[in-house]
Amino acid sequence: MSTLSPPAPAPLSSRRRWTVLAVCALGMFLVGLDTTVVNVGLPAVGRGLDTDTRGLAWIVDSYTVVLAGLLVVSGALADRFGRRRVFRTGLVVFGLASLACAAAPTLGVLVAARAVQGAGASMLSPVALAIVVGVMPDPKERARAIGVWAAVFGLSMAAGPVTGGALVAALGWRSLFWINAPVIALALLLVARYVPESHGQRTRRIDLPGQLLLGAALFLTVGILIEGPRIGWASP
Repeated sequence: MSTLSPPAPAPLSSRRRWTVLAVCALGMFLVGLDTTVVNVGLPAVGRGLDTDTRGLAWIVDSYTVVLAGLLVVSGALADRFGRRRVFRTGLVVFGLASLACAAAPTLGVLVAARAVQGAGASMLSPVALAIVVGVMPDPKERARAIGVWAAVFGLSMAAGPVTGGALVAALGWRSLFWINAPVIALALLLVARYVPESHGQRTRRIDLPGQLLLGAALFLTVGILIEGPRIGWASP
């Protein structure tokens, strides 16, 4: 006896597809912006938290190391549990970590919050692109959408120093992180309204040992470069 497969979901309208692209691009804009926006505010952060160059380096690298280290596992989780679900989780984690960064009383708290922020960002970067590709069935339209997505990410990297300088001059270094809250709130509303749920065609196994090895390698490499001048390059 044959069984009927569930009907394929109806394709989205052109307006809805490009709205989904705009929502995903907004999430990617935050990821790129927070990669560079902090750089201009580092002197103010150093004065506010009484830390040296080594501590400032950890503020920047804790975000990027965790972001890079979790990209693969975040993509696998999205394929398994749903891309919209993981994307929304990433927005929430990113937003809460941004608030923790803004309220951080010490360097250690700020570095830890930046690492959590990087974990949230890792759920936005690959998942946003997968969502965009999934809602664009036409190859030409998909190519244009990927071009727009990449351009937005490049723009966010360039806008970071300009935005950071303006915020620090007007409101202080903590505003570099407060500014994320309203954008995250808007993105969550738009995701709930416009972005459909989707899964990967093939569920990838999560390689936990490989993920731990990759994270350890990245952390140790960056840690040696930051701490080496202080503890000595020959120090065990």
